[in-house]
Amino acid sequence: MAKNLSAKKIPFYKRVNLTLWIGVAIVAVFVLMAIIPSLFTHYDPDALDPTAMLQAPSAAHWFGTDNYGRDIYARCVYATKIDLVIGVFAMLVPMIMGTALGLLSGYYGGKLDMIIMRIFDIFMAFPYMVLAIAIVAITGAGLKALFFSIWLVGWKEYTRLIRSEVLVVKQSEYVQAAKVLGYSDARIILFTILPNVFSSSLVYAASDIVMCMMSSASLSYLGLGVQPPTSEWGAIMSGGKTFFAQASWISIFPGIFLILAGLGFSLVGDGLSDMIRTKKR
Repeated sequence: MAKNLSAKKIPFYKRVNLTLWIGVAIVAVFVLMAIIPSLFTHYDPDALDPTAMLQAPSAAHWFGTDNYGRDIYARCVYATKIDLVIGVFAMLVPMIMGTALGLLSGYYGGKLDMIIMRIFDIFMAFPYMVLAIAIVAITGAGLKALFFSIWLVGWKEYTRLIRSEVLVVKQSEYVQAAKVLGYSDARIILFTILPNVFSSSLVYAASDIVMCMMSSASLSYLGLGVQPPTSEWGAIMSGGKTFFAQASWISIFPGIFLILAGLGFSLVGDGLSDMIRTKKR
């Protein structure tokens, strides 16, 4: 009974992680939009209408139309799928690779740690986007090149984050006990250390999805990512830059979609981080 009374005295905002749930709600809307775009618009995103070129936002076209008469709102809605796919899959490979390198570097140390950290230093010497643009420029524009460029430069933060966690965890009593019991290094790394450090990768991954979507949009805006006529937020913005003075809505609205999606994933990351910190305390 006493426990129930004390639980009621805890303020609602302390019992409910509002940051996390607001982020989840925003992300859920975008996921639904990606899965069932027809639920949000009845327009075909690729339908050309010469009679409706460069129309300002109105009741008929909420976000206006582009220079081909295509509905911008419909294109933004249908672009959600490809942008979310890019964000998630462009994050997965660097997360797996960076986590693996961080585990090996932190656990074994020595020469292996030195080699991995020197490679890390080389990649850290160049700005993220400069490397990505250089790689895409060499390999050629397109979705495959976009993925490859993000994969090649996106592992660094995971490696640094997991390595620092492993350096602390491997000194703990339960890891030392596992060594005394004769467990193999693979078993210790995968079943003793990884479960205790993976939450850091998971929290960072939520924010990294935002970075991947931003990188994709930036490369597409520069003409190095997703190519027209595919509906993608960066590509839509790129298509509207020529007409920005007379039809700014072509570039503004996909940018708002990108900001809102980024906000949702950022809030999820912050909420997960708060939840993990509270659990540790």
